[in-house]
Amino acid sequence: MKRIFLIVLDSLGAGALPDAERFGDAGASTLGSLHKTGKLNIPNLISLGLGNIEGLDYLGKTEKPLAAHCKVAERSNGKDTTIGHWEIAGIISENPLPTYPEGFPDEIIDAFEKATGRKVICNKPYSGTDVIRDYGEEHLKTGDLIVYTSADSVFQIAAHEDIVPPEKLYEYCLAARSLLSGEHAVGRVIARPFTGEAGNFKRTANRRDFSLEPTAKTMLDALKESGKDVLAVGKISDIFAGRGISESFISHGNTEGMEITSELAKKDFNGLCFVNLVDFDSVYGHRNNAEGYAEALNEFDAFLPSFLSLMREDDALIITADHGCDPGDVSTDHTREYVPMLVYGKNIATLNLGTRSTFSDIAASVCEWLNVKFDCGGKSFTQEVTK
Repeated sequence: MKRIFLIVLDSLGAGALPDAERFGDAGASTLGSLHKTGKLNIPNLISLGLGNIEGLDYLGKTEKPLAAHCKVAERSNGKDTTIGHWEIAGIISENPLPTYPEGFPDEIIDAFEKATGRKVICNKPYSGTDVIRDYGEEHLKTGDLIVYTSADSVFQIAAHEDIVPPEKLYEYCLAARSLLSGEHAVGRVIARPFTGEAGNFKRTANRRDFSLEPTAKTMLDALKESGKDVLAVGKISDIFAGRGISESFISHGNTEGMEITSELAKKDFNGLCFVNLVDFDSVYGHRNNAEGYAEALNEFDAFLPSFLSLMREDDALIITADHGCDPGDVSTDHTREYVPMLVYGKNIATLNLGTRSTFSDIAASVCEWLNVKFDCGGKSFTQEVTK
């Protein structure tokens, strides 16, 4: 293969993992909740074989799927974006990243206030939309920064764009990132800009993630070191702290991310195009908006025919996810789930790959296809699927 497109549908879980109860996620099923809305219209994903994956037959099977297909388990001890993407890239994380169900300790908050010259309000786990509803007016009056977390390993900073312009907010995030090390090395510091007035606040598309640098070598590092192109679309560069990336393309939502990916498919490169479509998670999953999530997946499905028409003889497409975020459960947090995987290409056999034991099978396969040596905990499926 010369070009590989790896598209992560952020949070599109395919049913609870066997250890989901340990994470408080027994019975979780992101795709199941989307199906229950009655709004799903995804004929192209079905034709590729999404419904032929074990446990997803309720979506509808096809007699002759066009892609290799399977579900994949997460082996790492976590269920968030950073851990999920790192495992896709070859790092299996035995230890979870730190979380803060009681808020961040005084030593962190005091140091952050000193670094930014602004006070902090909230400092507790909160829904992103609820926190600006409840603290936004106080922030407007005082200029204090809204700091909050979730069940994930995140330090989130919300600020109104009229009070703290996005570029200044990014500076504050970098200050927090430098403070959050050692035992407090959270997976991500996230900028959460918003606009509007009290009672009508709205988060903007100027979100930025400032991730912990990967703790080991990733497939991105291996590819770049071997002279391959590594094109990052959406928040991929943020997730990997810019490491192993040849060129980054920031997108403001799924639609723009898909447009950028199509444009890149028209270009001649040799390596990996790694895409994250974040709206599924941030706009719909975390807001328990199952109908909106279903419609967003419909939009991706409608995008597929035009994209597939751009694929060349020596291309491969992998569609997968990084965790779940069941919009039909009682929480607004990520959920511990299997993820689906579809592998398509003109030289890809359309077989059922069963259930894979780790997301890192993707890293092993991508590197083998591109003839790059990379040792990780995954097992390549390239010999199985390449005609």
